[in-house]
Amino acid sequence: MHANNFLSKKLNLDLPLWTILCPIIAIVTLFTISSDSIFVSILLGVSLITAVLSAVHHAEVVAHKVGEPFGTIILALAITVIEVSLIVSLMISETGSTPSVLARDTVFAAIMIILTGIIGICLWVGSFRYREQNFIKQGVSTALITLIAISVLTLILPNFTTSERVGVYSESQLIFVAIISLILYGGFISLQTIRHRDYFLPQQCKDGTASELHVAPPNTQTTISSLILLVVALIAVVLLSKKLSPTIEELVFNLGAPKSLVGIIIATVILLPEGLAAFKAARQDRLQTSLNLALGSALASIGLTIPAVAIVCYFTGMQVTLGIDAKSVLLLVLSLFTVFLSLISGRTNIQQGIVLLVLFATYLFTTIVP
Repeated sequence: MHANNFLSKKLNLDLPLWTILCPIIAIVTLFTISSDSIFVSILLGVSLITAVLSAVHHAEVVAHKVGEPFGTIILALAITVIEVSLIVSLMISETGSTPSVLARDTVFAAIMIILTGIIGICLWVGSFRYREQNFIKQGVSTALITLIAISVLTLILPNFTTSERVGVYSESQLIFVAIISLILYGGFISLQTIRHRDYFLPQQCKDGTASELHVAPPNTQTTISSLILLVVALIAVVLLSKKLSPTIEELVFNLGAPKSLVGIIIATVILLPEGLAAFKAARQDRLQTSLNLALGSALASIGLTIPAVAIVCYFTGMQVTLGIDAKSVLLLVLSLFTVFLSLISGRTNIQQGIVLLVLFATYLFTTIVP
C-alpha cells in the first residue's frame, strides 16, 4: 500500500500497483522462461490470468476517461487487432495443401462465446440482481442486424457457392466478402460514434442523470499510462495463449476431445478481458455498456479478421475454409435468433439469460461430444 501511494504521488498515477506490475511481469516471464515443465506451464497460466485482470482494469480506466461508446470500442478494437495478428501469424506458419480452418474456427468460437456465453451471463446476473434491466433497443438492434448479415455472408454463404469446393470462397469471392465486411463494420462504427451516438449511450434515470456510476474521470497521465499498459497486457495475453497452446493441445488430445476445442479455449482466454468487463458492468446495472462491449466485439472479430485473412490469402496463395458445418449453422442461427428476440423489447429478464447459457452449454457439449 505504501509503495502504491508513493508510486501514485511520484508519477501522478491513480492506479493500483498490481495493475502496473502484472503486465510487465507477464512479458518478462514470457521471454525469460523457456522450459516446458509443468511448473513453468502453471507459472505462465498464472501470468496469463493476472494479465487478463490487468487488461480489464486499464480498459475501464480508459473507457471512463473517453466516455461511451468510445471506451468499449477501444477495448474491442485492441483485443481484435491482436487476435487477428495471432491468427495471421499461425496461418502463415501452417504447412500443408488443405485449406486452413483456423480463421473459421476462431471466428465461430468467438461469436458463439460472445452471443451465448458473455451476453447470457450478463443477462442472468443483471436480472438476478435487478429483476429487469433496460437499454436503448435502437443501438442493439442495429448491431444485431449487422452481425446477422456479416455472420451469414462469411460463415454460411461459402457452403452454397460453386466456384470452389464446399465451404471455400474463390479469390475474387473472398476479396468481395472482405470488402463488404469492412463496409458493414465501418458503417456500424460510424453510426455508433457520429450519426447516432445517442443509441449507444447509457440509459437516463428518472431524474434525468445518466445511469452510469458518478466517479471523477482519471487524469491525463493515468489515462495514457493505462492505455499503454492495456496494450502491453493484451499482447501478453495473446503471446501467452500462443505459448500455452501446445500444452493445451496435448491436454485435449489426452482427453480424446476434438481439436476444435483448442480454438475454443484460446478464444475464451483472448475474450476474457471483454467478458469480465461486460460482467462487471452488468452487475453494476450498466447493461448498455455490457451489450456495447459484447456486440461490438463480435462485429470487430468478423469485420477485421476476414479482411486480414483475405489479404494473407491474396499475397501467399493460401486457401481458407470459411463455411461451417451443418451442426454449427444450426447453433449459430438459433443463437442469433434467440439473442435478437431477447433484446428486441429493450428490457431483459432472467429467463433470457438462462436460455442463452443453455445454448452455450449445448455448443460446448456438442463440440466435445460431436
